[in-house]
Amino acid sequence: MSGFRASTSGITEYIDAHHEEEVLHLVWESGLNSWKHRFAQFKRKVQNGVYPAHLESLLIITVLVMAFHFSSTKVPYDLINTVIWLLPSNLIDWQILLCFMVSFIIWLVICITLRYTLKFLLMYKGYLFETRGKGVSMTTRVWGILVKLLLKWNSPVLYSFQGSLPRLPVPSVKDTVDRYLKSIRPIYDDETYEAVKKEAQEFENGISTKLQRYLVLKSWWADNFYSDWWEEYAYLKSREPLMYGSNYYGSDTIDPPTNNQAARAGNLVHLMLKFREKISHQVLPPIMLQGMVPLCSSQYERLFNTVRVPGIESDKIVHYEDTKHIVVIHKGCYYKVIVFFGDRILNSSELQYQFQEILELKPTASETEQNLASLTAWNRTKWAEVRDKFFASGINKSSLEAIETAAFVLSLDDEPYIYNLDSSPTEYGHYGKQLLVGNGHNRWFDKSFNLCVGNNGRAGIHGEHTWADASVVAHLLEDCVCEDYSHYDEHGRLREPMIIKRKTFRKLQWDLDNSELKESVKMAHDNALNIINDIDHQIIVHKQFGKGFIKTCRLSPDAFIQMALQLAYYRDFGKFSLTYEASTTRLYREGRTETVRSCTIESSAWVKSMEDPNVTKEERIRLLKEACNKHQKGYLESMTGKGIDRHLFCFYIISKYLELKSPFLDRIFNEPWRLTTSQTPMGQTPKTDLNKFPQLISASGGFGPVAYDGYAVSYIIVRDDLIFFHVSSKKSCSVTDTDRFSNQIVTAMSDIRKLFEK
Repeated sequence: MSGFRASTSGITEYIDAHHEEEVLHLVWESGLNSWKHRFAQFKRKVQNGVYPAHLESLLIITVLVMAFHFSSTKVPYDLINTVIWLLPSNLIDWQILLCFMVSFIIWLVICITLRYTLKFLLMYKGYLFETRGKGVSMTTRVWGILVKLLLKWNSPVLYSFQGSLPRLPVPSVKDTVDRYLKSIRPIYDDETYEAVKKEAQEFENGISTKLQRYLVLKSWWADNFYSDWWEEYAYLKSREPLMYGSNYYGSDTIDPPTNNQAARAGNLVHLMLKFREKISHQVLPPIMLQGMVPLCSSQYERLFNTVRVPGIESDKIVHYEDTKHIVVIHKGCYYKVIVFFGDRILNSSELQYQFQEILELKPTASETEQNLASLTAWNRTKWAEVRDKFFASGINKSSLEAIETAAFVLSLDDEPYIYNLDSSPTEYGHYGKQLLVGNGHNRWFDKSFNLCVGNNGRAGIHGEHTWADASVVAHLLEDCVCEDYSHYDEHGRLREPMIIKRKTFRKLQWDLDNSELKESVKMAHDNALNIINDIDHQIIVHKQFGKGFIKTCRLSPDAFIQMALQLAYYRDFGKFSLTYEASTTRLYREGRTETVRSCTIESSAWVKSMEDPNVTKEERIRLLKEACNKHQKGYLESMTGKGIDRHLFCFYIISKYLELKSPFLDRIFNEPWRLTTSQTPMGQTPKTDLNKFPQLISASGGFGPVAYDGYAVSYIIVRDDLIFFHVSSKKSCSVTDTDRFSNQIVTAMSDIRKLFEK
């Protein structure tokens, strides 16, 4: 038997089989591995279900129960001897069965008790609001001891806490309305504010009761009262292009370990696939706040093998079981690369060989094929129509399926990524822009993420926002980059020897010879280029000071920076505006984000004092501390279920379903967010030690503005003397200017520092 052909998803594989017995053996091994995988998944689900108890503790309890029973030892509440008379007979077999049943009941009671004890403890959030340096309350001390005892009882894995995390509470209507009115006071003049206040009171005394009743009912039934609606209405129903309005990017380290593009791509791809394996096997440790409070891990489920599929009215997120391939985009061509040999992930050198072979190819791609990915950067309805018409059958369907089912997309760019700590904001910003939008057709914007590698070995990541928040992708990138450095020798060559040297990739084929399709791709690409040309993006390397100085001021670093942004915006626009800062609600099950409204009565009072020459330095410092304390309190309240915007968002959705009109809600959701900000978390993995490994410094990532006439600012506080700012706006807007605003940020940071100089 010379060979047989097996086809999967339109790909033809040739497998030599010299004997029929070998084929049967392969079938047997495949089935056996499948059952092993199912059993392992079942075991992990049970282990997570009984956490913090041990699955093995059932055996221990069974042995003890049988020992006590058959040794005739008297024990309190002797359940076995109480019910033994119900057995058909007193034979040893029946007694053993009864011992098993009693053991299981005792074990189940212990599991439930431990689980709900942990859940009760995780509901406590008082520790977050205790001021550092002023001692810890007795309540928090006792709480901390109990949590640590339960965690030491059993080491957690990725999804261990999912059943123990509390549900996000629904705030009261009065609290939400009161917080909202305080948040808008600096934005509106007296007349407008009084009008909004009247609308708010009418809402609170009117339809809010009915809306709140429905929302509370949803909170009892669903794991989270807003997260599914947030995904659907804030993302999937939006018809705007993903490229700049929704997606984001993450950047590489300052000093990558090699300038070999294929080698860097090979090692990062290998490490990312190992990360996927950790998720699949649930051996990845969960993120723990302060080392003892877990964050929800549900978003990791869709990190790989996930795509946002366009729809006419609404998109959908599709997640596939772990697949054994990725897709590479290079010079307008697409390659499906098998990244497994049997059940083994190809090592970094084997992957380097695949990518080097692709780089050395000289393919011929039509203009339509080169620009094909621009369809994913287009209006979602238009892309859905083209997809349904031209990619629903034949070779186009199979090639599209190869991309959408891939673990992720690797983009091997044919241009360098140039940056360093001495780069100008514009030069560094060009690198960020490369990752965010590319050239409009070298990113598959629908995929959960694209790994991007420049031809000088520097890398980055492009993420789709719907399926998860950026912190999850940041964790992936941070973990892989930290591991990356140990895999190269002093010449930047991979250390791992190549075991298999054969091509495992093939070029995807398309049928694009249709005038309507060609015109659609051209329109999509032209639209993408218009968006790209309108982006005004900079990355500021702020080396004057970092968190070290800020801590000497006894201020929260995040609050300090938010105040600087308020001052910069006021100087730029001459007025205040709604400011969005993202906080997390992952302390609760299925949590996503909540809005911190950084523009407050206190912050505006301090900003005005900075512009008033008659105000003393002492008074400005006092007002700054009040503003920072207010911001920090608001941030913590947003984390702990006392936010404003997700509650009002759900009210708005329910009111539309019930066809209830509310001028108050309509006004809220027509208010523009002209300053959108976010801090990127640093050190999500213990591997990140910048004191030992300063080459791991990264500028993190950024995104585009929400409002046409607004700014987007992402920042990361790297160390005691370094902060990165990613600033973005639109060139076509006459009232915004990224360069001007970047200078205002730097000046504002400097002016705050001067307040504390003696």
